[in-house]
Amino acid sequence: ASYGVVHLLIAWLALQLAFGNSSGAANQRGAMRQLAQQPFGKPLLWVIALGFVALALWQGFDAAWGHRKHDGAKRTFKRLGSAGKVVVYLVLAFTAVKTAVGSSSSSSSKSGMTAKVMSWPFGPVLVGLAGLAIIAVGGYLVSRAVRKSFEHDLQPQATSGTTGSTVVRLGQIGYTAKGVALGIVGVLFIWAALTYDPKKAGGLDAALHTLIAQPFGPWLLALVAVGIGCFGVFCFFWAKDADTSS
Repeated sequence: ASYGVVHLLIAWLALQLAFGNSSGAANQRGAMRQLAQQPFGKPLLWVIALGFVALALWQGFDAAWGHRKHDGAKRTFKRLGSAGKVVVYLVLAFTAVKTAVGSSSSSSSKSGMTAKVMSWPFGPVLVGLAGLAIIAVGGYLVSRAVRKSFEHDLQPQATSGTTGSTVVRLGQIGYTAKGVALGIVGVLFIWAALTYDPKKAGGLDAALHTLIAQPFGPWLLALVAVGIGCFGVFCFFWAKDADTSS
């Protein structure tokens, strides 16, 4: 549910960017800052932080003992994926806490870190490989949408009937939008490596700004925003009917 709230806020910020209001960063940090400015926003941020800690614990247990429905290399792959999610959810929890207490980090921290990496021996190669890895994750998310493999994360009754069909469509649209956005992030990293310019690397907000600069960019960005919003709604159904048998 915490993940769903953050994605809905990112979708709202991306829509604002698409229609000419770029005052807020369309990423996780920007979403949380937007929430902090609302009545009862900071207490809700603490709730969201606890939600992300719960997600991290859940994935931690899965990384250590879960995915028993699979065996061999597939189970190892699934457990490594869960371990990666632990890091993602803990970072989001930390961001929520920092935002709740009023702390903000420099917007240039990411480009500064990229610049530091690029100054290392073979640094541009590492940045380029990171870009390829991000693109691979984006492609994996799109493949989940095409194959509907996310249905395995839900209880069987969640995907049956008219409501179940809607949930599946929300998942397909949402995973596709997230995959496209991550693909753009990966391309930015590769472009930064090729041009030896760390400022060209960036996260979700930079990717969405890049998208809006293209022909028909505002409409493309609006579609991606709607897709991210669909994923946010999907997360609420996921929270309600998560498959806990793994």
